[in-house]
Amino acid sequence: MATCPPYPTHPTGPTGPTGGALRHAHWWQKRWVRYGALSTLLALSGLVILALVREQTGTEGFLVGLGLAVLPVPLLVASFRWLDRVEPGPWRNLLFSFAWGACAAALIAIVANSFATRWIATATADPSHADTLGATVIAPVVEEIAKAAAVLLVFLFRRRDFTGIVDGVVIAGVTATGFAFTENILYLGTAFGTDQLSGDRGIASVTAATFFVRVIMSPFAHPLFTVLTGIGFGIAALSGERQHVRRVLLPLSGLLLAMGMHALWNGSSSFGEFGFFAVYAAFMVPAFGLLTWLVIWTRQRELRTVREELPAYMVTGWLSPSEPYALGSMRDRRVARQYARRHGGRTAARAVAQYEACATSLAFLRHRGRRGRAGADFVVRERELLHELWRRREVARPALEHAVSAAQAWPPAPGYGAPGPWQPYGNGYAGYGASAPYPAYHPAPYPAYNPYRM
Repeated sequence: MATCPPYPTHPTGPTGPTGGALRHAHWWQKRWVRYGALSTLLALSGLVILALVREQTGTEGFLVGLGLAVLPVPLLVASFRWLDRVEPGPWRNLLFSFAWGACAAALIAIVANSFATRWIATATADPSHADTLGATVIAPVVEEIAKAAAVLLVFLFRRRDFTGIVDGVVIAGVTATGFAFTENILYLGTAFGTDQLSGDRGIASVTAATFFVRVIMSPFAHPLFTVLTGIGFGIAALSGERQHVRRVLLPLSGLLLAMGMHALWNGSSSFGEFGFFAVYAAFMVPAFGLLTWLVIWTRQRELRTVREELPAYMVTGWLSPSEPYALGSMRDRRVARQYARRHGGRTAARAVAQYEACATSLAFLRHRGRRGRAGADFVVRERELLHELWRRREVARPALEHAVSAAQAWPPAPGYGAPGPWQPYGNGYAGYGASAPYPAYHPAPYPAYNPYRM
């Protein structure tokens, strides 16, 4: 799924004689330095975690664990990407999140958990008690903080890509998927080594039991825990920039809930012979169902926001009459992309997907503005998004018109009557020409809108 292209950079600070932003920035403030440092950190973490896991499982165990642990990853990542289809975030955020979970967070967890468990065992002279305490108290705290760090980094440094609950769920879920991937390699590889020593084979082996519990029964466990943190960050993203207490307490509350659920899950084996299955059936499965419903409901609400906010741009000439309703339907979006691919190839389909993403971002921006939660750069961002839409109109509009026609029925804009037939501009699928006049820009009207009110 294509995403809305990056916005051009606009100066926000003092300007020099040529009208541009001051160019004398410290070397550590340059983007390539930050990207390079982060990539180096993740690469080094990956090498260290690879060496640690291989040392503990052996080469053969590592390869077996890797082959089994990778099985649920495509399904989980595809599920989170599906949730994000209304306003898809860039792939680089997902790649960073997965890499952080699989490398940095996993390394932090292994080192911190091992140190804490050894310290408890030394202090109490009871290794078995130390293992239990480490699994139920230390591990949930360390692991959830390590995974939450990825969500925090995206929230702080990719703020334009982090606008609501779904974004928090997706970033948190993909991070936890990466973490579970590395952890499963370790557990499955160790189980395979145990079977090699004992000579067990088949469905009664430790490897088979570990695979059933971790990959078949509970591949969603780690994502489920960390999604609670993501929801906290997502609600904080919907808060006004001046609501500092709310923006701090909500993520912390989500993190504490994630730790609590994680601790309950890890401690379920100490609740008796059937404690694990009792916690799984009575708590984990209902929690998974509830959170799934919440995320899908949030996605439907996002589509409703698109349908409600975009008609303002239809009135001012930026959108055709049927576009708000086509853009507010996932079915119509898919039909539009398919139509564009048939008539203009992959380039046209990608342009339509980018058009849909930019239009969705525009609707969410206007929605935040109406609720008094837009930033000071509201007008600049609105202009940027409108420009991106206008560049792709000749490809996207005929495709969206076709999608609406194929649906056979769609409601007229509230208060504006049913639209008449629309004729595509100029060259159709020939490209992004300038064959149509550019509408005079003015911000979409709201009653008593003040972008600085929080």
